[in-house]
Amino acid sequence: MKHIALAAAFALATPALAEGPVLHDFDGSFDDATFAVESAIVGQGLVIDYTSHVGDMLNRTGEDVGSDVKVFDAADIFLFCSAVVSRQVMEADPMNIQHCPYGIFVTEKDGKVQIGHRDYPEGPMDAVEDLLEGIIAEAMGG
Repeated sequence: MKHIALAAAFALATPALAEGPVLHDFDGSFDDATFAVESAIVGQGLVIDYTSHVGDMLNRTGEDVGSDVKVFDAADIFLFCSAVVSRQVMEADPMNIQHCPYGIFVTEKDGKVQIGHRDYPEGPMDAVEDLLEGIIAEAMGG
């Protein structure tokens, strides 16, 4: 009984973890989606620090790790930061550094293309989600 009370107290004291991920269906090809996301990020005056070609890596290494599962037909993650938003969220809590850089991913599986990002904790990180949602809306033609 003591362990249950301790576990309950810990759960109440622990900040709510983010759900995740936030997904949007894209009406178009994977290449069109990646171009649109890249253009929207750069259009916001942001610099893409790195593009991770996760889909290529998974497809290339599957056999090497003993798997024949094709996770994605294609998948890329665009990593970037915003000086304005990062300062805002880290001034609110310096440990928000753990969430930087921010990423928007594009996936394709069985012809379905999606654009998304991780769901961040409620509070100051809402500013990051607003930034990411704005970029995605622009990429989707909104």
